[in-house]
Amino acid sequence: MTDNSVFEDIFQGVPLMAILRGMGVERSLATATRAWDLGITAVEIPVQTPTDVEALRAVAEAGRARGLTVGAGTVVTLEHVRQAADAGAAFTVSPGLDIDVVRASHEAGLPALPGVSTATEVQRALGEGLTWLKAFPASLLGTGWFPAMRGPFPQARFVATGGMDSGNARSYLDAGVRVVAVGSALEDESQLAALAQLLA
Repeated sequence: MTDNSVFEDIFQGVPLMAILRGMGVERSLATATRAWDLGITAVEIPVQTPTDVEALRAVAEAGRARGLTVGAGTVVTLEHVRQAADAGAAFTVSPGLDIDVVRASHEAGLPALPGVSTATEVQRALGEGLTWLKAFPASLLGTGWFPAMRGPFPQARFVATGGMDSGNARSYLDAGVRVVAVGSALEDESQLAALAQLLA
């Protein structure tokens, strides 16, 4: 049995998470710093290339200096779990639900946030002891998906990922999502003020 209730502490009640995909080391550090300065406590660096792993290592070190945690995203293999742990990640995030990846993450001391998009996947994840789940792709699932899932699965806590920005984040939070994950919005000056309002 795995348990990822520690995400309650990782998110610290903050309704936004940053995903920094394919930005390289310098842009990742700069964008992570912008996210932290806004008040976002959780940052995810997807690990799809060796450069991504370098960026994860650098941002994780910078995050630790602030007392904040940085996770590895797009973790879809056991090798990704190993790379995440070696680079200093504090948690893993996956686009789908792979119990082997979840258990390997747990064994490595990294709480896992797996992706779900169906009631079957939610039920299976909860049966594994996971209460925090990534709803992906959230923009295609739509806001109505979340109250529908809350009926049979009131214990589930959802992080909405995929197609999220300052324009739609509030509607997902109002639908019962606990955290909305944003990426390119953090590099869009026109969205920063709206993101800050969500954090206020």
